[in-house]
Amino acid sequence: MPQPERADIRIAAVLQALGDPVRLIIVRALAEAPGGVPRGEIPLPVTKSTRTHHLRTLREAGVIAMRVEGTKRISTLRRDDLDALYPGLLAGVLAAAR
Repeated sequence: MPQPERADIRIAAVLQALGDPVRLIIVRALAEAPGGVPRGEIPLPVTKSTRTHHLRTLREAGVIAMRVEGTKRISTLRRDDLDALYPGLLAGVLAAAR
């Protein structure tokens, strides 16, 4: 699963990825689960294929990382990378989304 290195994460892609309400649900859920969450365990009001699209968008923008554990794909928030590149951005988005 391709995901950008820290140096390749661009603010425009991050802001675009965070600009969708469903993706904000995902980001909030991952912010509360530092160990990550399996792909289908975040309740979303969308179909499975749309869920996959939103996760891919977040991953390709560098907002989340995915790893494979057995048969599960675990998503985690790339908080350290985002905080290093854009201090306060993620905290502000999470605070505003509540």
